[in-house]
Amino acid sequence: MTGQQTRTMDRGNTTGSDLGQLLETGPFAEALRAAIRARGLGLERIRYRLHGKGATVSLATLSHWQSGRCRPERAESLRALKNLEEVLGVPDGSLRRLLGPPRPRGPYHQPGQPLP
Repeated sequence: MTGQQTRTMDRGNTTGSDLGQLLETGPFAEALRAAIRARGLGLERIRYRLHGKGATVSLATLSHWQSGRCRPERAESLRALKNLEEVLGVPDGSLRRLLGPPRPRGPYHQPGQPLP
């Protein structure tokens, strides 16, 4: 023993069927959070494993994705999401499918109005 304390992680009550349902119906943030909880990995360990696969994602980004504050949209983030699915042991494309179409970027545009 080194005398260091280790923190335990709350694995919650996510069952395989709960995770499967969330991977089918979403929303993305809840499904990601459930997959992380079911895998039993902390965000730092996930970030480390993603880095080993060549995907650099910050802890803040992972936290924002699972809280729903933002979602992966850029090409680099979507590549990292593919690796994240591997790390979490969920079916290929199951999290990405929950993202839906990309959100509009740039100046606000009212639907039904002609583009400039």
